[in-house]
Amino acid sequence: MAVLSAAAFPSIFMRHSSIDPWEEVLEIFGIAFILLGQVIRVSARGYKAENSSQGAALIQNGPYTLVRNPMYLGIFLIGLGIVLMLFKWWVICLFLLVFIIRYILLIFKEEKKLLSMFPADYPDYQKKVPRILPSIHIILQKDMSEYLPMKLSWLKKEIGSISAVLLVTLLMESWEDIKNEGWGVYREEVLTIIITIILFILLLLYLSMGTKNGMENGSSKSKSN
Repeated sequence: MAVLSAAAFPSIFMRHSSIDPWEEVLEIFGIAFILLGQVIRVSARGYKAENSSQGAALIQNGPYTLVRNPMYLGIFLIGLGIVLMLFKWWVICLFLLVFIIRYILLIFKEEKKLLSMFPADYPDYQKKVPRILPSIHIILQKDMSEYLPMKLSWLKKEIGSISAVLLVTLLMESWEDIKNEGWGVYREEVLTIIITIILFILLLLYLSMGTKNGMENGSSKSKSN
């Protein structure tokens, strides 16, 4: 719906690119948020699929030590990143309103269900872990690979949606830049985008290696015991 609205009324929603350092910063943060949101979403979905026992177990490790709803955090960051890259600043307020209406009410409904399923464990979990925005203390407490485990098999399942979101966003942003600034200025932005994507790939490799090493260490300890 948001994409269709933007396409139908670009002059209302879309930001008109200009040679402005502030806009460059917004675009860098935008693509960084999109990629980080994808990492969190893939990690949360993959970890839950392997450890939830079809919903019969309360997951409290991995990305679920960061926040109680890591998949929604990932969706939030992806959406915020798209807004920062493409839309006017006031659309951030509209995005936050839509997100709250769509997901916060859903989160409350899910929490009610989890409380009925895990009356002994879930209240303690609620006290220890924030609902959707992580605290700095939690982020700094552990290595990133501990609360954002990553496996290539999880990534392969999501690579289609990751590529689609990134490609469509970059194409829309590129079209605006080329139309308003020309190819010469846009070539400089391409370098920044490439560097950001390379850093994203390195982050994925670091997380997957950390996950693999953690599993091997855990397996070694269990055998020695």
